[in-house]
Amino acid sequence: MALGDSTTVGVGDPMNGSSTTDLSGAGARPGEGWRGWASLLADSLASSHRVTFSNFATSGATVPIVATEQLPETGDDPIDIASLIVGVNDTLRSTFDAGRIRDHLQQIADELTARGALLLTVRFHDHGKVFGLPKWLRRPLWHRIEQVNIVFDDLHARYGGIRLDMADYPEVYRRDFWSIDRLHPGERGHRKLARAFADELAIRGLPIDVRPDLDCAYRPPSRWADAMWLVREGVPWVGRRANDLLPWAARMAVTQVRPLSRPSLVLPPSSIDLPSSVALPPSSNAEVQRLEA
Repeated sequence: MALGDSTTVGVGDPMNGSSTTDLSGAGARPGEGWRGWASLLADSLASSHRVTFSNFATSGATVPIVATEQLPETGDDPIDIASLIVGVNDTLRSTFDAGRIRDHLQQIADELTARGALLLTVRFHDHGKVFGLPKWLRRPLWHRIEQVNIVFDDLHARYGGIRLDMADYPEVYRRDFWSIDRLHPGERGHRKLARAFADELAIRGLPIDVRPDLDCAYRPPSRWADAMWLVREGVPWVGRRANDLLPWAARMAVTQVRPLSRPSLVLPPSSIDLPSSVALPPSSNAEVQRLEA
């Protein structure tokens, strides 16, 4: 089972000859022109196991949307594997609220693990570095991303599962990892994300006969296409995001918060008993974001 935003929808990884440079017509739900890492991972697991794969991710989803709209759609059946990758859209909004994000993510993780799920999550890298944002805008964005990361750190400590720290993968800062918009992984990025999760599952003892292939069918966008997208879409996007982040950047300057420093987020003690491990049966039914512009 998969929950999340456009990254898990598969935006940036086209199928059936879809364009790699035009994301304007991207579907909001999985399968609408996109494949993505979650589908690649499910196909890989199906090489060794009977797989039922449900993807509830939607483009533009925030943490509250996952909690209030996607999670109820999943029903109440047992789950073996559930991915939960969301939070970047929240950091790009003037309504950003780390406490609210924490509460919703804990609710989601609590319900999924109570149904038997092994959680797949990520710790986000410095998206501003990938976007090429100016420092005055990159700093508040990174500060917010790290607040989301702290919540995911806590979830991982409480519920276990598999967490990929994207900062541990140098290729995440390479241009060919990303699609034309630099917001979503390209085909290479989706394949590497699927492969990384498959490798971690195999380390935990889940047999996988065929790992996700890293060979790409599409070439990365050309420099010309890259430049044209930047002029037509990238600069206006930065302008819109600046409207949300500029007040926060000003407050950070006043309080003299150091650039790229790690914030702290005090989380209340939990009464949840933490599972020591999550067992995966040999023949499990593995149910394994266009970032809103």
